[in-house]
This record gives sequence, C-alpha cells and structure tokens, in this order.
Amino acid sequence: MPAASAVPSVPSGAAEPRTPVTVVGIGADGWEGLAPGAREELRAAEVIVGGARQLGLVPEECPGERVAWPSPLRPAVPRLLAEHAGRRLAVLASGDPMFFGIGRTLADELGPELLRVMPHPSSASYACARLGWPLDGTEVVSLVGRPLDALAAALQPGRRLLLLSAGAGTPAEVAALLRERGFGPSAMTVLEQLGGDREARREGTADAWEHPAGDPLNVVAVVCRPAPDALRLPLVPGLPDEAYDHDGQLTKRHVRAATLAALGPAPGELLWDIGGGSGSIGIEWMRAHRSCRAVTVERDPVRAGRIARNAAALGVPGLRVVTGAAPAALDGLPVPDAVFIGGGLTAPGLLDACWAALPEGGRLVANTVTLESEALLADRYRRHGGELVRLAVAHAVPVGGFTGWRQAMPVTQWSVVKGKGGGGEASGRSAAVPAQQPARASKEAAEAAEAVEAASREP
Repeated sequence: MPAASAVPSVPSGAAEPRTPVTVVGIGADGWEGLAPGAREELRAAEVIVGGARQLGLVPEECPGERVAWPSPLRPAVPRLLAEHAGRRLAVLASGDPMFFGIGRTLADELGPELLRVMPHPSSASYACARLGWPLDGTEVVSLVGRPLDALAAALQPGRRLLLLSAGAGTPAEVAALLRERGFGPSAMTVLEQLGGDREARREGTADAWEHPAGDPLNVVAVVCRPAPDALRLPLVPGLPDEAYDHDGQLTKRHVRAATLAALGPAPGELLWDIGGGSGSIGIEWMRAHRSCRAVTVERDPVRAGRIARNAAALGVPGLRVVTGAAPAALDGLPVPDAVFIGGGLTAPGLLDACWAALPEGGRLVANTVTLESEALLADRYRRHGGELVRLAVAHAVPVGGFTGWRQAMPVTQWSVVKGKGGGGEASGRSAAVPAQQPARASKEAAEAAEAVEAASREP
C-alpha cells in the first residue's frame, strides 16, 4: 500500500479546486461494506485523504496517493484542497460524512456544488438498530474534540442519549461525570466496532462502571436515571438558585425567567451578558439551544472564574468569559443579537455602547434595583420605546408561629427591540411623550448607585 504523505504548504493565494470532491463514508466493515459506486470512486481517485485507520481499510487496488489528515485538521483543509486542485480527490469519513463528520467542513469550504457525498450508515444508526431505540427519539452528543462537560446539558430523567466517543477512555469519563452530576444509576451500554467483525458490547451502570478501557472506536448509550437526591434542572429558564455557586451576585430564578423571556434566545444567536455576576443569564441563554452562544463580561476576576465553573457544571462550557469593566471590555467582541445589562448601568457610556453595538432587530434588556439607574432606564424608555416593567417577588416565610410574606427588592426592567416600536429618539407610542433631559446625579450619587448595584445587582 502506498505510504501516506504529509500535507505540503501552499501559498495562501492558491486557486480553489474546481474538480468536485467525493466524500465516501466508510464503517468498521471496511471495503466489504461499501456500495459498488463508492468502490468505483475510490478506485478512480488520484488522491485519497483520510485518517490513518480509514486509509488502512482501502485495498491496494485503489492506486491513488494516500494523504493522512494532519492535526489540527480544520486549519489544514483549505491548504490541502488547494494543493490537490484539479486532481480527482476522494475523502474518507466515518459512517455518514454529514453527521458530525468532515462533510460539513468540506461543504462550508467548497460549497455543495463541488461536493459529492456517498454516505454509509452512521454509528448512531447502527447503535439504535442494536438497542431497538428509535433514532428520531434519541439525542446524539458528540464528545469528539468537545469538552466532556457539554454532556451535562443533555441529562434529563428518562432521556436516551448516544455519545460519540473521543477514544477508549471516554466510557469511564462519562461514568464519572454521570456520578458527579447525580445520575449514577444511569444505565450505560458501550458498543464497539459497530458493523465490523469485532463488534462487541459492554453494559453496566455509571455507579458500578469498572470495565477496563476497550476499543477506541465506540459509542456510549445512556439511559438517564437520576439519584433520589439529584437536583432537577428543567429545560426552561429559571433553574433553581442552588444550581449556581455564587456570592450573592445572582439573578434569582423568578426574575431570571422573566429576563430570559424578554431576551428571547433563538438558535445560533449571540448574547452579551454584561456584569455577569454568577453567569446565570448567559448560562441559561446557552441552555436554550445547543447552538446559542454567549459572552459574559465581568470585572471581578474571582467572579469571572466562578462563572466559568458554573458554565461547565451546567453543561455549557463554551460560554466565553471576558474579565474587564464595560464598556472598555466590549471592544472587539462579535456583534450581538441581544444584550443584557445586569450591573454597572451608571458606568459612563455603557448604555450608549451597547445600543450602538446592536444591529437592527437586536434586543436589549436591562435590570436595576436603584433609583439612579431606574432614572436612566426611564429616560431611554422615553427616547427609544420598548417596555418598562417592575418585577416584584415575595416569598412566604415563618413569622413566629405563623406565615407571612417577605418582599424582595423590586427590579425595574427595560426591554426594547432596536428599530421595532423604538430605536429612534421618539418613535412608536413614546413619540407623544415630550422629550426630557436625562436624570443626572452628582458624582457622589453615581458612585453610591454603583456600589448598590454591585451589592444587590440581582436580588
């Protein structure tokens, strides 16, 4: 078999290939499991690109030059395609190339018109066939090149999960995470070399998982079962306050739920969470959908570290934490779809910077508990419209031998969509309100307000 060659360096200005690239999905059953059309494509290819294991499955009757993927893979794709421009190129992928595979990367790079995909059954299809699970009712989580903590967001009682393993050690790591997150009774099934001659199966629970590391080509199936004392983490905003490690800087669950409803996360959108505190708003924004993104800005380094830990514990380790004071810390951040301001409203220029950063249709939500910041929000409400509400929550507490209400500090919330019912100096129903000068406080009052914001940002 020809030796795999390294990927040579190509000038950045090299032309993109115009010859279509064929992507062939291949499973553990190797050459014998390929359809005749896929075999013909590999026989005719001048260059065959793939991982070392995949290249080893291609027989010598395929004379094309073997090229092994380098690591890291993604940055090398444009160089490799440019180097072999004009040659008949075939790329090998595990199973279905468009299912957590290289097919997506190539489609982004080449466009669908220069891509021909010949899929093989995916590992998820094989696993569901072996387990008798409906594929459309099973959640698939890839742990290949992704943090293990991302699994935590998928843990729900009774949920069936298929985990695409990063290697032989993944099952033991999954078992440890399940125990740590209160899901030790969960049933685990490890399926190795699916579809191949060496297919194997191991079973157990996360609490009692003691199997040694097996084949690196494996899928982990999990039936989620919480321990009796496990904290329930619902899918909707408003997680229990005890789900967060915090020092008091926490948007309490009822106000948090109302705030997320006003922000309105949608798949793929980006949130700026300014004055992150414990990170609860950014975390629950990202939990709304696996493609939601968030950047949390927090000036206190201790709190910034706590935000990152909370994000990992609650299954969204991709939350980006920026340590610094806004508005200066906002420089260079990607354009947001929504902005939440939970603290520091009196910082000079903060509201203006956030408003300027939003595109048309972007949302801004700001919460405050101080009169000084409330005056700023009332002025912006007059100028831009939107909705100004006061959120008041009371909890039943013991009063001697009886029960009474304890009122939390009321929260004033301004929410607005830029360019819709607002966005100008006077638009929508606020146009009839006479323009007024913004409320201004002395330097001492502003500093006092800032101190109150920091102490009771999120009652």
